[in-house]
Amino acid sequence: HRVMVVEVMGRDAGWIALEAGLAGGGDIILIPEIPFQLDRIAEAIAHRSSHGRTFSIIVVAEGAHPDGVTAIVRRVGPDGFPRMGGVGVWLADQLERRVHGEVRATVLGHVQRGGTPTAFDRVLATRFGCAAAWLIERRDFGKMVAVRGTDIVAVPLEDAVQETKLVPRTSEKVMTARSLGVSFGD
Repeated sequence: HRVMVVEVMGRDAGWIALEAGLAGGGDIILIPEIPFQLDRIAEAIAHRSSHGRTFSIIVVAEGAHPDGVTAIVRRVGPDGFPRMGGVGVWLADQLERRVHGEVRATVLGHVQRGGTPTAFDRVLATRFGCAAAWLIERRDFGKMVAVRGTDIVAVPLEDAVQETKLVPRTSEKVMTARSLGVSFGD
């Protein structure tokens, strides 16, 4: 009888929250690309509860924000750059006022980068390392290695950092999540 809010990395783009929410069975996924409405989230939780589901899992990217608000900033650093984070705790506090039951928040932050690598992870890392070494051997600098489909390719750095790859509202993963009954609070 609890709502768990899990905050993950994702300042501008919600890819980690989307993937983690799908993989971990999240009921509500909140990403920066889709501003959310607190009342819609509370309604989704109440709907689940009325259908016998005694818990809800909300996965929230650190840059997710309510409709009409640009971001929830934990603090501004000495360099003047905003430090994201805190949306999970803020959301838990807001939801506890709107839903029946306990709402808890946890922030995974950099902890989510840990874990034991799978065989796929090990093979991919080896392929990346070999491709990077080949680029160096050929003196083909200014590039990074990436995976496209099943191929390892060299991508010019200026192409890789030219723009932030955001989650389109109509992406296959968002549509899959919606078809599974996942709410985005919109």
